[in-house]
Amino acid sequence: MVKTTLKFNTAKSEHIAAYAARVNDEYEKGEVGYYHLPSLSASLLPSISELNKSLGSGIDTVVLVGVGGSALGVRAIEFMLPECLSKELKIIDNLDEVSIRSALEGVNFNSTLFIISSKSGTTLETITIFKYILNKFKPNSLKDNFIFITDKGTPLDDLASKNGARVFFIPHNVGGRFSVLSAIGLVPLGLCGVDIAGLLEGAKACAKRYIDDGDMSLIAKAHHYATHRHARINVIFSYSDRFEKFNEWYVQLWAESLGKRQGHKRVGLTPVGLIGSKDQHSFLQLIMDGAKDKSVTFLRIKEHIKHGLSAPNVNIDGLRLEDLAQSDFAGNFSVGELLNLQADATTMALVQEGLSVDEIELDRLDEWHIGWLIYYYELLTSATGILLGINPYDQPAVEIGKRILRLLAQKRNLS
Repeated sequence: MVKTTLKFNTAKSEHIAAYAARVNDEYEKGEVGYYHLPSLSASLLPSISELNKSLGSGIDTVVLVGVGGSALGVRAIEFMLPECLSKELKIIDNLDEVSIRSALEGVNFNSTLFIISSKSGTTLETITIFKYILNKFKPNSLKDNFIFITDKGTPLDDLASKNGARVFFIPHNVGGRFSVLSAIGLVPLGLCGVDIAGLLEGAKACAKRYIDDGDMSLIAKAHHYATHRHARINVIFSYSDRFEKFNEWYVQLWAESLGKRQGHKRVGLTPVGLIGSKDQHSFLQLIMDGAKDKSVTFLRIKEHIKHGLSAPNVNIDGLRLEDLAQSDFAGNFSVGELLNLQADATTMALVQEGLSVDEIELDRLDEWHIGWLIYYYELLTSATGILLGINPYDQPAVEIGKRILRLLAQKRNLS
């Protein structure tokens, strides 16, 4: 289960009901495809399972090539569940030759499955890395060691079809940064042993709570963010190292969705991802004593145990060091309990400072809870975009940069 708590005053339900209705309208119309991925993507599960069986024991490594929404969600989930992976998963998501070489170092082509993932089928970074791989390994065929994930009818789809390679499609109405519960995430994660059915079930439970059952707390939180006079920076303070890549996924989702122009007016909420407790020794000072322009969400795990194991948390009870007696007050707790106490203390400190604070507590970190959390943030992004009066599903500024890059490259080639 997931417990959410808002520690700030919220608008009355009747004042935000119209915004909740607009979210429900988007859901019902089906034009924004991510809303229905928890149900629609279930149709992919048999195909992924069949593919996994056909690979047998001959494939022990999966290399995912993708950028932004084609990689960040996958990286977030595999980083939260490293002990679940039955194959080594390597992700190449940037045009840094050192990183590309490092990822491919020691890779045995014959025992590796390469997944080339691009919604548009033309993503420059993805296609360039794909070419790098082809140049390095010089395969005779793309059929056995390559899978492609893209929209129907893209150049990448055409290439795969001509070479007899397997293709998984992304629904046309699902944007890249909202696509982790589509083939984008389910194929690489499922082939590597993650319980992808569990991810979808967790997401379904989140949709049921906030859409079907009408829980208004998410809309209230979005309304608070969108209308706050001063807090234009939204901090997620995640209390586990395993949330590090999830924070990066959240930053892309929030920034690319909510940073937009309205005519001559510029709108946006700035995301910041922190890890507790280590960032209590750095960024917390700015939050506490700096400008009161931030809201903070505390993300925590109730049971800090390894996925699928019943082993107790590590306990430091009974260990006393005479010269360090001033720290003995923490000796009666497990490390996980102490981490959550630090989250409690920091939460209380920020509430006393008058900041907008809320909490999300997961019972444990498994596929169900991760699916719930992903859908929650996607839904929160949509709701906040509606309240800001912008389209959270496009990225016009990013497209401008891509066009300029193309012009610069063409000019350089002609010189």
